[in-house]
This record gives sequence, structure tokens and C-alpha cells, in this order.
Amino acid sequence: QVQLVESGGGLVQAGGSLRLSCTASGHTFSSYAMAWFRQAAGKERELVASLSWSGGNPDYADSVKGRFTISRDNAKHTLYLQMNSLKPEDTALYYCAARYLLYTYNAGEYDYWGQGTQVTVSS
Repeated sequence: QVQLVESGGGLVQAGGSLRLSCTASGHTFSSYAMAWFRQAAGKERELVASLSWSGGNPDYADSVKGRFTISRDNAKHTLYLQMNSLKPEDTALYYCAARYLLYTYNAGEYDYWGQGTQVTVSS
């Protein structure tokens, strides 16, 4: 059984920053590619950023490039998402997801999901 627990969400003004964390337990964290997805009210879940099992090859949605940074600490079994210059359109429920070895852009191909952490950006 794999558990992913997100934290770090909250309410922030436009232009502010937040750092999300996702702590994993129950599996060999370093064997899994990881990703952050988000889902705004009334919209489909979208990929925000993804990262290989080694921490290389980060990939970002165009809407967050230059503002968000994905990283991981395999020793701590933790995935991070540093979000800077936040915009009201970044408001969403943010999820972390894990997939064995390789990441993909397709949410349906991820093996494990967290419960999500809410990010709200006020204008």
C-alpha cells in the first residue's frame, strides 16, 4: 500500500509564493517518477509538473514555466513544488501522483495519488 500526503497549500495574494510538499510512504520512493497535477473547480485535472525517479528531466506546463519548480528529496521520500509569482488562475486543488519509473502526461497512467491540498490565490 502506498500513501501520498500533500501539505503546504493555503490562501495567498497574487504575486506571492507557496511551497507544496508530498510525503510518500509504503514504497521505494526513488523508483517512482512523480508529478503534480491540479484541478480547478469545473475544470479537468491538468498536469503541472513532472520529474523522473532520479530528479532529472523536470517538465512543466506552459502556464507555470518560469514560476514553478518541481524537486524531490529521495532520502526524505518527499516531492516539492515551489510556486512563485502566483496568479488567481493558479487557484486549484493540487495533487501529487506517483508512477513506477517513468512519468507520463496522462493522469490515468499514474499508480498512486494523494488527497490534494487547496491553493487559493486572491487578486
